[in-house]
Amino acid sequence: MGTDDAVELDVGDRTVRLTHPGRVYFPARGETKLDLARYYLAVGEGIVRALYERPCMMHRFPTGVSGEKVHQKRVPRGAPSWLDTVRVRFPRYNRTADELCVTELAHVIWAVQMSTVEFHPWNSRRADTEHPDEWRIDLDPMPESGFGAVRRVAHVAHEVLEELGMRGWPKTSGGRGLHILVRIEPHWDFARVRRAAHAFAVEVGRRAPKDVTTAWWRRDRDPAAVFVDFNQNARDHTIAAAYSVRGVPEATVSTPLRWDEIDDVEPGDCTIATVPSRFAEVGDLHKGIDDVAYSLETLLDWADRDGLDS
Repeated sequence: MGTDDAVELDVGDRTVRLTHPGRVYFPARGETKLDLARYYLAVGEGIVRALYERPCMMHRFPTGVSGEKVHQKRVPRGAPSWLDTVRVRFPRYNRTADELCVTELAHVIWAVQMSTVEFHPWNSRRADTEHPDEWRIDLDPMPESGFGAVRRVAHVAHEVLEELGMRGWPKTSGGRGLHILVRIEPHWDFARVRRAAHAFAVEVGRRAPKDVTTAWWRRDRDPAAVFVDFNQNARDHTIAAAYSVRGVPEATVSTPLRWDEIDDVEPGDCTIATVPSRFAEVGDLHKGIDDVAYSLETLLDWADRDGLDS
């Protein structure tokens, strides 16, 4: 297949035309734009659940991941009439944008046609974009830290969540870190969700002081520690969705895990070449994520106790 050929993909009741399907997007193994589309088709249930009804920023790579990266919030003119969008506002700039709002798999494949590799959803949904229903725990290793430290911090975070009576849903970040997602009642604005996340980070740091930093300024962080990045819950901050491919030559994937897999997983092994067979075997490990939503009141009490401003 030549890079200039086009193919038509049947996605549910839609047909999505994919141009330049043979263009190499990921040079490490040579996966193409069509391989990317086929990957998202293979994990369709999971990626749609992760993005469902959330404003979504598209990270586009028009010539593959070795080329220019475009952070695109606005759906371009000429998008198909069946594409769902949601209007969000950016008070700092006094602007609005109609962002992609995935409600079916064809929306994802359309985005791939637009050269989207990564999907970065908001932690709120279109019914009420100002009140998140997802709290994100981002375990971000500093330059001299390894995944072993991330594993240790993840277990401490799991312990704290269990004491709070909450269920966290872990996934690799697709990079060097780990994300834990928690469904919350959509009663609090971004500032208070961030404040609750900060309180949680401080508690995890209190229990694992050698492995954790919560210092706001990078220059103040221990380069061998794991930053529990509570700021990922601030308004208009996004992380890669579960099942999102990352824009790196190896085509790594942000992959849902069971808690008992944390000690054995090697994030670099989770790629578009390996995750489809895993998905076919175990299904979407985040399938039950929407079943229960939790209160942040205890965490906000902790924030008061610790005198946190944010």
